[in-house]
Amino acid sequence: MSRAFVFPGQGAQTIGMGKALAEAYPAARAVFDEVDDALGEKLSTLIWEGDIAELTLTQNAQPALMATSIAALRALEAEGIGVESAAFVAGHSLGEYSALAAAGALSVADTARLLRTRGQAMQAAVPVGVGAMAALLGLDFDTASEVAAEAAQGQVCQAANDNDPGQVVVSGHKEAVERAVEIAKGKGAKRAVLLPVSAPFHCALMQPAAEVMAEALAAVEIAAPKVPLVANVRAAAVEDPAVIRDLLVEQVTGSVRWRESVAYMGAQGVTEIWEIGAGKALSGMIRRIDRAIATRAVGTPDDVLAAKEA
Repeated sequence: MSRAFVFPGQGAQTIGMGKALAEAYPAARAVFDEVDDALGEKLSTLIWEGDIAELTLTQNAQPALMATSIAALRALEAEGIGVESAAFVAGHSLGEYSALAAAGALSVADTARLLRTRGQAMQAAVPVGVGAMAALLGLDFDTASEVAAEAAQGQVCQAANDNDPGQVVVSGHKEAVERAVEIAKGKGAKRAVLLPVSAPFHCALMQPAAEVMAEALAAVEIAAPKVPLVANVRAAAVEDPAVIRDLLVEQVTGSVRWRESVAYMGAQGVTEIWEIGAGKALSGMIRRIDRAIATRAVGTPDDVLAAKEA
């Protein structure tokens, strides 16, 4: 049996996430302390007792979700299940940073600071209200890409997230994305809905953020990961730190090729994928991509113990 560990992206955040892990496992608690120290603020208090609107701000959600994922991994390690038991790591958008921290390519402190910078840069790249994202349900990636191209009309509209065989997210200028929603309905989409996001992620409008991240990533040490990373923009395994650095910059404006990434892991013999951290969104996508791959969500002490038993 071959296993992969995957890490969730934005949207999985909830108030209280990771608290039970921190209470049950000192190593999990230490992750939240390390992130608080790295950021010079009590992000853990916001995560456990704060306001969901504040937690959902991109600059907070990104390091918060990473902290919760690494806390869950530390709890697994305390029960004897380390990242080395996985054939691959992967993450959805910001989850790629969690995956790299899990695999020892980035320190937790550097990852927290990078994600705070990434969140701020992505928010600052486009004025609020100028950009938007929409989920097109029931269209395949090629059709959704055609919809985006038709909707652009001189503006930016791109297929940003290829999540699973029936869910593609488009991103770009608000008017273009609204046009895409109407065009998608005409092309047989089951549903096409604008998403409650604060910026148009993973499209060309994020170029200013990519430039900020190029500078930030140049200043941190990236080691070879203990297990290969299946990178969002390549949907294939990478291990060279220099390549990983370049792909993290490319990822800001590039598509998250999640459907292809899961298919790649399946083709490499992966039979089970564990979603490490908050929520179960990736597990649902994985089941829709390849029913032969078993899924397991690990986000609470009970999940950790169930994983150990299994």
